Amino acid sequence: MRAAIATVVFLGIPLIAPAAEGFDDIHSFTLDNGLTGVVIEDHRAPVVTNMVWYRVGAADEPPGQSGVAHFLEHLLFKATDTLEDGEFSRIVAANGGDDNAFTSQDYTAYFQRIAADRLELVMEMEADRMVNINPGDEAVLAERDVVREERRQRVENSPGGPFNEHRLAALYLNHPYGTPVIGWDHEIAQYDEEMAMSFYREHYAPNNAILVVAGDVTVEEVEALAEKHFGPIPALEGIPERRVRPQEPPQRAERRVEYRDPRVRQPYVSRTYLAPNRKPGDQETAAAISVLAELLGGSGITSVMAQELQIGSEVALATGAYYNGLGLDDQSISFYVVPSEGVSLEEAEAAMDEVLERFVEEGPDPEQLERIKTQIRAAEIYGLDSQQARARKVGSALTSGLTLQDVEEWSGLLAAVTAEDVVEAAKLVFRPEASVTGWLMSEENTEGLGQ
Repeated sequence: MRAAIATVVFLGIPLIAPAAEGFDDIHSFTLDNGLTGVVIEDHRAPVVTNMVWYRVGAADEPPGQSGVAHFLEHLLFKATDTLEDGEFSRIVAANGGDDNAFTSQDYTAYFQRIAADRLELVMEMEADRMVNINPGDEAVLAERDVVREERRQRVENSPGGPFNEHRLAALYLNHPYGTPVIGWDHEIAQYDEEMAMSFYREHYAPNNAILVVAGDVTVEEVEALAEKHFGPIPALEGIPERRVRPQEPPQRAERRVEYRDPRVRQPYVSRTYLAPNRKPGDQETAAAISVLAELLGGSGITSVMAQELQIGSEVALATGAYYNGLGLDDQSISFYVVPSEGVSLEEAEAAMDEVLERFVEEGPDPEQLERIKTQIRAAEIYGLDSQQARARKVGSALTSGLTLQDVEEWSGLLAAVTAEDVVEAAKLVFRPEASVTGWLMSEENTEGLGQ
């Protein structure tokens, strides 16, 4: 599949390492036209990962055009003024590389992994499609059908897809994060060339982009190539320094979503709370929420929910928690419980609530907290081996409003989280009035609904 959509990411927590570890080899520069460049030197193998990130995502779309950011991502693999439809990827493959792209609420990114001596080739093509895409109306309409089919496969083909869309739509009362990245089908059906090209002309420009290159290169080499290929592209007037979206009003009413589908074989209950994001220069709260999610449900069978609901009371077959604080605006923390046979969703929800309430009262076990940090630290060290993962970590942070300093400090902030910080984070986010509880069930499964 050409486009990988980054919607809700089921992560544990970002990884911990000493603040300076893995950052001595990261350098940045800025061209006169506003293009930001970041270079992550890694000379272990003669390969590079070349990424171009745009500070625009699904949350920046005009009303009534949901999914157009993701749709435009598809179109950047079509024809340009100099390349034929699909030629970009064919050239990359012919040179031994691979390429792809992905769209989230806050950014759109394109990447290639290729031999280091082919970096100029892919950088030249990226500069070309930054300003010269020319897909034609026929290709646009054909790709519209591709995206609608992608939506059917990714969302409609399983009951969890529509269920998750409805949960997010209920969580965000006003913010565009409540709209799916891929878009609503009735709006996708209205796409045409002018709609896509208008979005392209408004957002794709060097002063709205970040070039991230990781691999067997030096910052001097990358800056020279960037100046050669991106430097001649003029900055686009009218791009704001800070993206402004509709924000959430005070949330005062707990919400519930009950989704029935005959295809459901394993019902489950979920709870999602609105939660603060990682803010530039102010990430301490997000760090504590990250550790909270990991302690409660992010570390497999050793987590609090698993120990109490799966092993202890045997109420659940599976449990989990996830929080991804990366985003321009408020994010969310979520929990789920898959009940054991004979346990109703109502009973599973009550058991989950009991665990969460007791955790707030008692706080985390000190030994478990330290064990979690050790695991995270080890994962971070292993993560330094992945060239592409490091490039994505930097690019996603910068396009979500953070700085390189924030990225560098994040692991240290996680390592400094205390038990008291975790409890305060739990008290902050566990507010019923800022939550959505969801039940996914078959049409026949109505036990515990009070009907």
